[in-house]
Amino acid sequence: MGINKDLIAASSTPLVLAILAEGDSYGYAILQRVRELSGGRMEWTDGMLYPVLHRLERLGYVEAKWKVVENGRRRKYYRITRKGRAQLAENRRQWQTVDATLRGAWEALSVKRQAAEPAGA
Repeated sequence: MGINKDLIAASSTPLVLAILAEGDSYGYAILQRVRELSGGRMEWTDGMLYPVLHRLERLGYVEAKWKVVENGRRRKYYRITRKGRAQLAENRRQWQTVDATLRGAWEALSVKRQAAEPAGA
């Protein structure tokens, strides 16, 4: 089962910022890290990632720098800024609230279902 596009979009900023908080990275490595963190359940594409990176750059949350890598090719690396770290902390606080709210709602639903089941079912 795929993950809803709205959830992917909503989680993209905090996820990219969290990955960059681990250390500077480039596009393909970010895509691989998302796949790794999700256990393969989230597969982002270039077409989804780069608009997010460019928006984060415009907002001042990340900075980009071209580097020449070992094979002589140029690769654009992204790093989180101080402003990006502050935004990540705020995103984390908000996601923790959403997560706790959903867990509470699901727990209440589970308790309600158990109470509605006939004894010995």
